[in-house]
Amino acid sequence: MDIYEQIESIQKEIRETPYHKGTEHHIGMLRARIARLKDKIIENEAKGGSGGGEGYAIKKHGDATVVLVGPPSVGKSTLINKLTNAHSPTAAYSFTTVSVIPGMMDYKNARIQILDVPGLIEGAEVGKGRGREVLSVIRGCDLIILMTDVTKKGTIKAIRDSLEKNGIRINKTPPKITLKKTVAGGLEVKSNLKQTLSKEHIKAIAAEMGFKNGEITLESKINTEQLIDSLSHNRVYIPAIVVINKADLAKQLPALPHATYLVAEKGEGVEELKEKIYRALAFITVFLIKKDEEPNNNTPVIVKKGTTLQDIADGIGNKFAENITAAQIWGQGAKFKGQEVALSTEAKDGVVVKFV
Repeated sequence: MDIYEQIESIQKEIRETPYHKGTEHHIGMLRARIARLKDKIIENEAKGGSGGGEGYAIKKHGDATVVLVGPPSVGKSTLINKLTNAHSPTAAYSFTTVSVIPGMMDYKNARIQILDVPGLIEGAEVGKGRGREVLSVIRGCDLIILMTDVTKKGTIKAIRDSLEKNGIRINKTPPKITLKKTVAGGLEVKSNLKQTLSKEHIKAIAAEMGFKNGEITLESKINTEQLIDSLSHNRVYIPAIVVINKADLAKQLPALPHATYLVAEKGEGVEELKEKIYRALAFITVFLIKKDEEPNNNTPVIVKKGTTLQDIADGIGNKFAENITAAQIWGQGAKFKGQEVALSTEAKDGVVVKFV
């Protein structure tokens, strides 16, 4: 059997196995085996074994990359044309978008690359509808827009499920697990918290995933899926927002928490969506000044929350970073004007920075 057939065989066994305390360990092992096989698929595609395809070699530009994900014919192409300078072909039938269409959205000094990809359909994870290529693009983005329209609101759950099956975790944080590999000596499990999983179960799952020697430190309570996620090579954690298009067709809008409703064709709700995208990307603005300049807001730089001054210096260039040892800051985060701080200092929104 090829890898996909192996995965389907194991999934069939899971479906046919009643879940209870006595089968919990066995089902956990089967799920770990699936995760290991999916890791192998990702590794093969990374080596050029499959995947790719015309139109999918997308070079990242700007401060972040956002991907529009949704079923065919819900208005993704129309929306990207409203948000950016892209010119994606639009039509009232499925599969208009046959390759990735990139566009650039300029908003609050940020340049945000937005990609319109072919609609996901059932079976995307095994290549249907160019699904594997689409999933590959999604895995590399900074934010996902889960998009549908009021007539297909049930597809949001299906898309979420498809992404989850393929190791893409939506609006989740990685489990607090530290892994330390060794050459030999077996496995040791450490935790200051009482875990529902036994050490034997944890060790067995780890061994199935190829982690046979080393130390596993659990810093929070975890379940089997979180353990498998921490041991898998193909898990990515990406924030997402939900967009419901064609709101004007609904007599009563569906109750989807935190969803953004719009009418893309008329541009209604587009400005509100831009703000939501900006906030979801957790951007902050830093103003850089030269050594001989007084504090000003003439040179804004967009970075992610949590970025250090060292990160910003490195982004300017290796030669520049080599010649600085500290920075002076004004505004947010400064105890007084022109305070000298270490490069390890985290940048705050609106701070003015002079590297010295």
